[in-house]
Amino acid sequence: MRAVYFDEFGVVPEVREVADPVPSAAGVVVRVEATGLCRSDWHGWLGHDSDITLPHVPGHELVGVIDSVGPEVKHFSVGERVTVPFVCACGACPECLSGNGQVCRYQTQPGFTHWGSYAELVALHNADVNLIRVPWEMDAGAAALLGCRFATSYRGLVHQAKLQKGETLVVIGCGGVGLSAVMIGHALGARVVAVDISQDALDAATDAGAEITLNSRSLTDDEVVTQLFELTDGGAQVSLEALGRENTVDIAIRSLATRGRHVQIGLLTHDPRMPLGRVIANELAILGSHGMPASAYPELLALVESGRLHPERIISRRISLEQAPAALAEMSVATSTAGVTLIEVAPF
Repeated sequence: MRAVYFDEFGVVPEVREVADPVPSAAGVVVRVEATGLCRSDWHGWLGHDSDITLPHVPGHELVGVIDSVGPEVKHFSVGERVTVPFVCACGACPECLSGNGQVCRYQTQPGFTHWGSYAELVALHNADVNLIRVPWEMDAGAAALLGCRFATSYRGLVHQAKLQKGETLVVIGCGGVGLSAVMIGHALGARVVAVDISQDALDAATDAGAEITLNSRSLTDDEVVTQLFELTDGGAQVSLEALGRENTVDIAIRSLATRGRHVQIGLLTHDPRMPLGRVIANELAILGSHGMPASAYPELLALVESGRLHPERIISRRISLEQAPAALAEMSVATSTAGVTLIEVAPF
């Protein structure tokens, strides 16, 4: 099969022929239809993830068709169109048995613990626990983005922060995760305020449902917080940070009203300092979101099928597998490109 392959961190990958994967006993091999270009893959390529061993094929956000199945798979068969959470659960540990497969202690992650979906074929483990059937009429980009960005944002806002209709949500950073959060917040009936330094990203946030946008390029952090308090009439009930920078985590927390809830999704290269004095005094909640178990996907799929959520609308670029290495490397340089890049591997 063809795959995006690298054997040294930080060196531009190449597309080459590699051996086809073989399904594990309880797993499947999926022929990849499309896969998202995600900043998590960029972090992995630079060597920020200890799970990755070289050589490696990245990619964790996908949709495709089952190509082969292991002998222990009971509920899925060849030819079915599926997606999968980027955290694949074991189904048997205490976390999984409590319904929290997204923090499975024995989790596998395509593109991290083993070769991923920037390829024609990808192996997925514990298929009966992790696979989600996808309607054939659903846009491939929409289906792929459910595996990471939308699922992580949805869990963060709905299951963790319990965002309510009429509440105010501040989203810091309007890349793929941020735009997902904006769209979900709008679909849930929240008043969404989007913050970014790129006007193109803010325009995309407006299209995704943001009621208010704030361009923070020329503002100090204190000025951003001050303006957010003014725009939200005294602070937001929920904030979400999607960049993974210490100063923007600080801004997001300080933008909250008393007893507000902060959701941290952006990945950081080191643990940040946080304004814990404010967290204590205002009884703020700091929440993480690490994907979503497959069992919770029906409610997210229902939002898409109802027409209230349109993940494909945040896709700004569709590229081929051959273009993926350069696109991954480009993420090291700040650009004004708004939205998400989708890698179309083998459209059906």
